[in-house]
Amino acid sequence: MREIFAGMPWWIKWVAVPVIALVVFGGLIASVVGFVIGLLFKLLLFVALVGGLIYVVRKFTSSSSSRSDW
Repeated sequence: MREIFAGMPWWIKWVAVPVIALVVFGGLIASVVGFVIGLLFKLLLFVALVGGLIYVVRKFTSSSSSRSDW
């Protein structure tokens, strides 16, 4: 493989081959990147919802315990 690329101009190695790889594997790369971004968004949403739930539960439990002290 190295001998094949040795006789080629620089633009074949650094422009044409990556462009061909992007054309061939572009859909796969886009789907993997989309899956990872979607997973990160769902994880962030999950953390925000759990944090909000913990905040609401602590707020109500602290206010109900302070009322019982009266």
